[in-house]
Amino acid sequence: MIPGFAHRRRFKDLTEQEILALAISSEEDDGRIYRQYAEMLRAQFPASADVFDGMAAEEDTHRKRLIALHQERFGEVIPLIRREHVSGFYARRPVWLVENLGLDRIREEAAAMERDAERFYLAAAAKTADATTRELLGDLAAAEAGHVNKAADLIDELADGPEDATEKEAAHRQFILTWVQPGLAGLMDGSVSTLAPIFATAFATQDTWTTFLVGLAASVGAGISMGFTEAASDDGQISGRGSPWKRGFASGIMTTIGGLGHALPYLIADFWTATVVALIVVFVELWAIAWIQNKFMETPFVKAVFQVVLGGALVFAAGVLIGSG
Repeated sequence: MIPGFAHRRRFKDLTEQEILALAISSEEDDGRIYRQYAEMLRAQFPASADVFDGMAAEEDTHRKRLIALHQERFGEVIPLIRREHVSGFYARRPVWLVENLGLDRIREEAAAMERDAERFYLAAAAKTADATTRELLGDLAAAEAGHVNKAADLIDELADGPEDATEKEAAHRQFILTWVQPGLAGLMDGSVSTLAPIFATAFATQDTWTTFLVGLAASVGAGISMGFTEAASDDGQISGRGSPWKRGFASGIMTTIGGLGHALPYLIADFWTATVVALIVVFVELWAIAWIQNKFMETPFVKAVFQVVLGGALVFAAGVLIGSG
């Protein structure tokens, strides 16, 4: 019926039967998406998986109602028409784009799905002059509105129970293991390990451009090395630290940023101005690392300051001594 993706129909040109068929296929797709969400979350977030199982069951109920209406009005043969066949119809993001973004993001996506479906039915009802069609689309809009409320109730039930606190704690722990821990390790390595080569070059040459190039090379090289090392060190299956690629990107990017922070000031032509700015950046970097350790890793602040600032100061001093010699 629909020749292909390049020949999409306009919504206003669809017949009443096609609109109903479009609603049926959309409900089927949404039910599958909710079941995929449930399966992805079941091992780590079982209570949220139950929520999405419930939402999928609601989609099945709506689909059966739509099919019954189609059988009553148009017979057994349902036209093959899907949302991608209709110009301007709302699209669904592929599940793989959402699954790596965390529990809250998946919940937000589900809420947006329900709002999209409700708006579709309301807009369709508003654009038709046929009384029977308007009544049909109005019923569908009411059904979707009820689904939105049901979804909200399901999530509220979870949010009010102990399961939500447990899942939030698990999500926070996973965030720490996957992003914060490798990112912090990278930031520390990039900030501290590049101090010696950058400042040794600076005091040995007093050439800001040469110092910048050395700092750039050291930062990028360290970032690549740390990123691949983190990704290859643990696949996350047993340790539960999450995707190795996520950890590798976090570690590599933060390592590069840590080194570039005090390399970029050497784009300033005047040596002493660039050096003073670089020292200020180093001071801020080291205190930021101590703050992150205290906030996310629960390291006592005094201990974090002692470890990071003292260690950074020693590496910096080594670089200056080597460069001055």
